[in-house]
Amino acid sequence: MQIRNGYNTTIRLLTSDDLRIFRHLTLFLFIFFVSAGIVWDMQETKLLTNAFEKYGCLFFVIFLFLIDSYLNIYILIPRLLLKGRWNVYFCSLLGVVAPIMGFIIVVQMVILERERHPFDDINLLIVIINSMSSVLALFLLFAGTTSLVLFKNCLQDMQQSEELESTTLQLELKLLENQINPHFLFNMLNNANIMIKKDPNVASHIIGKLEEILRYQINDNTREKVYLKEEILFLNDFLELEKTRRDYFTYTISENGDISDIQVPPLLFITFVENAVKHNKDSLNVSYVHLFFKITKNRLIFICENSLPSRNTNKQVGGIGLANIQRRLNLLYKDNYSLENTKTDISYTVTLELKL
Repeated sequence: MQIRNGYNTTIRLLTSDDLRIFRHLTLFLFIFFVSAGIVWDMQETKLLTNAFEKYGCLFFVIFLFLIDSYLNIYILIPRLLLKGRWNVYFCSLLGVVAPIMGFIIVVQMVILERERHPFDDINLLIVIINSMSSVLALFLLFAGTTSLVLFKNCLQDMQQSEELESTTLQLELKLLENQINPHFLFNMLNNANIMIKKDPNVASHIIGKLEEILRYQINDNTREKVYLKEEILFLNDFLELEKTRRDYFTYTISENGDISDIQVPPLLFITFVENAVKHNKDSLNVSYVHLFFKITKNRLIFICENSLPSRNTNKQVGGIGLANIQRRLNLLYKDNYSLENTKTDISYTVTLELKL
C-alpha cells in the first residue's frame, strides 16, 4: 500500500497540472544556486565591483541556463528525442550546451586565472579542474531534466494504457450486456420463425448469419487486433441480416487496395454502421448503406454513407455511440486519425482515416 501511494505521489508530482508551478520553481531554484556559485567565484576575484555588476551577471547566467533548459524540455525532447531521432537530438543538445560551457571555460581561463595569477602562464589543467564543478552541475541539469521528461512521458503512456485497458474492458462488458440490439435480435428470430414455414432455407440462412455475428462479437473481440477482412465479413453479415427484414434496403461494401495483411482493433466500424442503419429507414423509398475501405500508403480510409428519410423526422444523427467510438479512437490512435462527417438533405457520410 505504501509503495502504491508513493507511486501515485510521484505520478502526481510529475504530471499534475496543479503542481506545474512547483516543478518550474524547483528547476528555477536549482539553476539559481548553480548560477550563484559561478557568480560567487567571480566575485571572489573582485572582478565584480558593485551590486549592479553582481546582479546583472547573475541574471545573465540564470537567463542563459533557463533559455537552454526550456529549449531542451519543450523543443528538443518532444520533437527529436521522443520521435527516436537520437543523433539529431544529441547534436542539437551539444549546440545548445556549447555556449554555456564556453562561457564557463572563458570565465575560468581568461578572467579568473588571469586575476588570480596575473604574471603566470595559464595552467590548462587547473582551468579544467576549476571548471569541472560548473560543468558537472550543467551535466546534472540537462541529464536530470531530460530524464524527468522521459520518465514523465513514460508515466503518461502507462496511464493512457491503463485508461485504454479500462475503457476496453468497459466496452467488452457493454457488448456482453447488449451483444445485439434486443429489438434487432427479436426481429431476426421472429423472421426466422416465420420463414421456417414459408422457406426453411431462408430461415436457416438467417440463423446461420446470426450465429456468426454472435460468435464474432463474443469470441473475436477479445483480441487486441483482428484482420480487416474479418471485420468486413462481420459488417457484411450484419447488413445482410438487416436486408432480410426490410423490403426497401440495399447495401454495398467496396475495397480498394490490398487488405490481406491489414489489422485493426475489433468492432471499430460497427458503431458507424449501426448508426447508418438506424437513421436511414424510409418506408417510401429505397434506403441504402454504402461502405468503402481504401488502403493508400500507410493509411486506411473508411467511408460510411447512408441515405436519409425523405420525410424530415428531426432525429439527431450521432448520439452516445459515436461519442464513445471517438473517445476510443483518441485512446487507440491519439493524433494519428481524422474523423469527419457530412450531412446533406438526402445522405449522411462519415469519413475515418487511420494511420496504420
